[in-house]
Amino acid sequence: MATAPALIDRHGRTIRYLRVSVTDRCDLRCRYCMAEKMTFLPRSELLALEEIALIAERFIARGVTKIRLTGGEPLVRRDAIDLVRRLGRKVGAGLDELTMTTNATRLADHAETLAEAGVRRINVSLDSRDPETFRHITRHGDVAQVLGGIAAAQAAGLAVKINMVALKGLNEGEIAPMLEWAGTNGMDLTLIETMPLGAIDEDRADRFLPLTQVFDDLSHRFTLTPDRHHSGGPARYWHVAETGARLGLISPLTGNFCESCNRVRLTTEGKLFTCLGHEDQVDLKAAIRSGGLAAVDAAIDDALATKPAHHDFNVARGAAPAVGRHMSVTGG
Repeated sequence: MATAPALIDRHGRTIRYLRVSVTDRCDLRCRYCMAEKMTFLPRSELLALEEIALIAERFIARGVTKIRLTGGEPLVRRDAIDLVRRLGRKVGAGLDELTMTTNATRLADHAETLAEAGVRRINVSLDSRDPETFRHITRHGDVAQVLGGIAAAQAAGLAVKINMVALKGLNEGEIAPMLEWAGTNGMDLTLIETMPLGAIDEDRADRFLPLTQVFDDLSHRFTLTPDRHHSGGPARYWHVAETGARLGLISPLTGNFCESCNRVRLTTEGKLFTCLGHEDQVDLKAAIRSGGLAAVDAAIDDALATKPAHHDFNVARGAAPAVGRHMSVTGG
């Protein structure tokens, strides 16, 4: 097949970053992300491993240089490691980086394999190091399991970045200690504002913690200077003089970053979303099964022609979610 044109949306933004949700399932039930009782997609509706690989490879051929595997929890899918191995062969052959976001509950069993397959760094979602707080946020998780996964990843040579959702009344007192702990252990920390995606059992307004407020507090405790580091995503970074590590901020509500959006998201059932906060999507599963990669190319072009300029997130009290689907469906 001839080389397809570069991925440029209607606003002139070039797409270089594909996030792939390999499963909507997760072995935790974080309160800001999921309802306690979730109904997951039937396995029969998921993209096959071969289909995910073919679609991802087509994106690489069209200029995507970074792929992140996400979920749900990607490591709960049995064949996820096979996908990592296949895409890992593209690193240095069109793909600059293959990464993964994980809750690390199963990381101890897979860290060495991920490193051998071509993954060089991972993001670990960790909102608290306190066992009771962690168990409350995740509803049943064991933080020792996560910390063991992080240790295994570092032992395998993987760079680890901690992702922490800032939650008012739950973990705001742990943010500064988390920044110090991460930095002294060779890890960057990225803070994330909670996003209004999918119906949960609580009102997100009760937990929304503006990162403008958090940054002001941290600035009185640490020496923070702007850092030009760019990971390919939406985070803005600061250098932390006291530890030598970086602090990243992802602030979709208080610091909109949409004007530089370079991302699209492929769901586990084959839907391509060009914006996390909108319902517009095209069905790449139907495309690849009916018309192969030519149909996939056409569907991608249709999606980019309608990619919105920005999301419309709102976490005011009583506000409905921006979209009905949960983060785990689109890819966290």
